[in-house]
Amino acid sequence: MNDTKPRAETRTWEAHTVYRECSVVTGTATHTVTLTRTAAGIEATVDSEAAELGAALRILHSADTLTLISETLEAAPIGKARAAKLHRLMARAGVPSGEHYALAAAALDAPVYSLALLSEPEARNVWRFLQQTHAA
Repeated sequence: MNDTKPRAETRTWEAHTVYRECSVVTGTATHTVTLTRTAAGIEATVDSEAAELGAALRILHSADTLTLISETLEAAPIGKARAAKLHRLMARAGVPSGEHYALAAAALDAPVYSLALLSEPEARNVWRFLQQTHAA
């Protein structure tokens, strides 16, 4: 069983803030804040405009009410059992065990250090590549 929870790639909140002065409400503000995980780090938008991460975080931390509007999760990894099956398929196709990760890396055009951490679409791409390069 795979206990790894997929991480969020993108989360969007509605942040509602009430401004008070001497316990008197002087105003309110509602902002839509989105944080997106990228290869370069976390990027932020506030009300659909690019924003500095610090400014977006200040809005989130100072909000009186936060409502999660949407989130996009990364694909869950296939896990050890499916990875073992993929290893067996590669071995049956004649790929030496020391070359399994290299074959997967060639299929995905990215480094692969564990088949268990592949997403379902990535595993399917590796399987297709195996079929194309090692036809029985």
